[in-house]
Amino acid sequence: MKTFIIAEAGVNHNGDMETAMRLVDAAADSGADAVKFQTFKAENLASIHAPKAAYQTGTTAGDERQYEMLKKLELDACTFRELTAYSRKRGIVFLSAPFDLDSIDFLNELGLEIFKIPSGEITNLPYLKKVGSSGKKIIMSTGMADLGEIEDALDVLTDAGTPRNDITVLHCNTEYPTPFEDVNLSAMLSIREAFKVRVGYSDHTTGIEVPVAAVALGACVIEKHFTLDKNMPGPDHSASLEPHELKAMVRAVRNIEKALGDGIKKPTPSEGKNKAAARKSIVALKDIRKGEVFSEGIITAKRPGTGISPMEWERVIGRRAAKDFRADALIEI
Repeated sequence: MKTFIIAEAGVNHNGDMETAMRLVDAAADSGADAVKFQTFKAENLASIHAPKAAYQTGTTAGDERQYEMLKKLELDACTFRELTAYSRKRGIVFLSAPFDLDSIDFLNELGLEIFKIPSGEITNLPYLKKVGSSGKKIIMSTGMADLGEIEDALDVLTDAGTPRNDITVLHCNTEYPTPFEDVNLSAMLSIREAFKVRVGYSDHTTGIEVPVAAVALGACVIEKHFTLDKNMPGPDHSASLEPHELKAMVRAVRNIEKALGDGIKKPTPSEGKNKAAARKSIVALKDIRKGEVFSEGIITAKRPGTGISPMEWERVIGRRAAKDFRADALIEI
């Protein structure tokens, strides 16, 4: 099954429409299935007293509050409409995660077919009820959550009207970048087992190894932050992939999809030509005269595998040679 790859532009546009358009181009050029932004009004998302996350403090102006940082990263409604149209033109799905109730309404008006619930909203009951009643497919990140909180959120979404088979749950860690020892990728499998839902992985590690591993473990959705340049100012750039790295991740995921196959163990077309060269046949260990009895001392197994298989050994032992055989000749009976 094809993995749905989300190239997470997030707020890496730095509030600039031209940069946002270039991010759509980079996502489309990478081969990702969707490009995702974030939709919010700073005044609806954070109080003026809310501090920034620890990782944001080191990547943005140190003297500003979270509200001030977010205000610089807003995109207006007109820009989102243009991004939606441009994504459609580039042949890539447009997504955006709403961070407040008004943004849910706005994205619904834009006609998005999938709602992405960010990790921070998994304990926001009014938000979950509104998304759950939207009639859309849902992808929900679960950073900072335990199984109990995931269960509660799923119950709210399903009670609001979204069938569980329309929900994909992403394992996630919200530290930027996530230390490898904190990834706990096996938790994705625990979520699948506990709730019988489609699962995926939203990645904040450096590099591409972990999302590729997640696909090998059965992730249906992969989400990964990307930027035009890791050195740009802003909270998420340094923990994001650059365009060439995003392309490499998409290529690796697609290769893993091919490699997973159908699970049926059988010879493949590409290896069929190797069978004769790699397998063995029963051959004469030394010269054998016509009428001589085949025994352990005069036959052996050697390549190529074009004669009688050594699995027929017991059927050959005790038979008499119907003709003379030179050493290393394929035995015939």
